[in-house]
Amino acid sequence: MTWDNSAALQALPLIVEALRFTVLITFAGTAIAMILGLVLAILRRSRRRIVALPASWLVEFIRDTPLLVQLYFLYFVLLPSVGLSWSALLTGIIGIGINYSAYTAEVYRAGIEGVARGQWEAATALNFSSMQTWTSVILPQAVPKVIPALGNYLIAMFKDTPILSSIGVVEMLARAEIIGSQTFRYLEPITLVGVLFLILSYPSSRLVARLEARYGQTQ
Repeated sequence: MTWDNSAALQALPLIVEALRFTVLITFAGTAIAMILGLVLAILRRSRRRIVALPASWLVEFIRDTPLLVQLYFLYFVLLPSVGLSWSALLTGIIGIGINYSAYTAEVYRAGIEGVARGQWEAATALNFSSMQTWTSVILPQAVPKVIPALGNYLIAMFKDTPILSSIGVVEMLARAEIIGSQTFRYLEPITLVGVLFLILSYPSSRLVARLEARYGQTQ
């Protein structure tokens, strides 16, 4: 199959329109992953086993099962069983956010463990509450160290958004497949999707590289 410029020009606006869903999924999912991952990392350090063990189990369970299986279970099994009928887009955002939260939790854990033990002891000596210790002493030191790794996961999530088409989310790749099935030309729409992913991923990867140079490696 040879390249057809007219087919590419017809497909481009439709794919760019679907790009907004890809970007929405990425940023909303990243917000969920960053917040939930931090909560899980803190819970895993709890001295209460009844809190730490379920958090650890959840992280391991999510990391050891495929994202695709998790999305299917969430959309076709869990939500209908409790009487919820969320849209595919909302389910996909929450599903991918929860999946990546397990990985960001490990990143946060590495940053937290990198804080010197003396900082914990100093907070105790100053009679800081647990909340004060975390917000004023530990997290301000731990989070900057892991920003590059968190940035890498944002890029990875962006590239994983096509998986959500499996539950009916029409992001860029799904739109390209629809165009291909209607026109019987897959070369142009699929190529455009790849180019758009490259255009957006490359500057992001360069930014992460600059962050790594500034903050240093954390893993």
